[in-house]
Amino acid sequence: MNELKALDRQYIANTYARSDVLFTHGKGSLLYDDAGKEYIDMGSGIAVNTFGIGDEAWENAVTVQAKQLQHISNLYYTSPQIRLAELLCEKSGMKKVFFGNSGAEANECAIKAARKYSNNKYTPAAGRNGIVTLKNSFHGRTLTTLSATGQEAFHQHFFPFTEGFVFAEPDDIPGMKALVESRRVCAIMIELIQGEGGIHTLSKEYVAALAQMAQEKDILLIVDEVQTGNGRTGSLYAYMEYGITPDIITTAKGLGGGLPIGACLFGEKTQHVLDAGSHGSTFGGNPVCCAGALSILERLDEDLLAEVQNKSDYIIRKLTSCKKVQSISGMGLMLGIACEKDSKALAAACLSRGVVALTAKNKLRLLPALNIPMPVLQKAVRIIKEEIEK
Repeated sequence: MNELKALDRQYIANTYARSDVLFTHGKGSLLYDDAGKEYIDMGSGIAVNTFGIGDEAWENAVTVQAKQLQHISNLYYTSPQIRLAELLCEKSGMKKVFFGNSGAEANECAIKAARKYSNNKYTPAAGRNGIVTLKNSFHGRTLTTLSATGQEAFHQHFFPFTEGFVFAEPDDIPGMKALVESRRVCAIMIELIQGEGGIHTLSKEYVAALAQMAQEKDILLIVDEVQTGNGRTGSLYAYMEYGITPDIITTAKGLGGGLPIGACLFGEKTQHVLDAGSHGSTFGGNPVCCAGALSILERLDEDLLAEVQNKSDYIIRKLTSCKKVQSISGMGLMLGIACEKDSKALAAACLSRGVVALTAKNKLRLLPALNIPMPVLQKAVRIIKEEIEK
């Protein structure tokens, strides 16, 4: 462990404040470190390992495809990519898909498509290229998605940032209306649950108002489902909980089940915006990643989503009974726990007791695998509660 830590410091860019643990293997929602200690995984690789570690159906799909064709580029057709796009459209009601390799790439694609939509329809002279995002949002770490991120802490060091973004206060309908009316806006881009922003859930009233505003003014509504998507909130996508139909949806993380893939989904108005040569990706829609994603998406049925909600209800019920818990936010198995104890100190205490949890601002963030066994979940919640109460 010490030797590897030294090599990590020597050879890997020092961009991560790692916890002092070396994981070597796992199964389901259990992880094991180099000393053989067992941990309950309540983070699933930041909402990535949808069905946990060593999921057999996912492993089989990936292995079979890897033995057939690992990569060929988007100059040619491949079956897994086409089948995955078809299933995404069928399940979401969207019309077309562009595949990238991450959530940031999916959001870059959405931003490009929104500006091209406006450019095609209103001509460049109209200057209708502004995009409104929300304060406290997070949309990625590329230069443009950082520019779209509504947190001042991220707007440092990398000047000049991409122009054209303006930030609205979450849940402030008059404020959003004023921004839209005073600027030349082509899109509104939101996370329905601000993950990195502290698991803040937007109100249904606010989102309905944005959808109406966007429709009336021919402004595209982009919903960033990078973390909330793929069953995480108890619906296939969080927007389904709000009764709206976005013009563009972005997703990643849990879609690949552990392999890098991002997807930008286009609705009726935007399905034909991107044409030959206007966007591309060498690795996007890689057949191995798509085979894994198909395995995930095919199993996100109503029974599983109901199970997600039941587990969510259990966590909320058990932790709400703790006097030191101030609030619980989020949906499904994307929950933020605010309590008296510092979130990072609480996460470290949980880790020492064999529970892997994350943080988001001042909250403990829980993102377990959707199929985490109930006895395992119960043990993890008991330990978390005990640490909160100390």
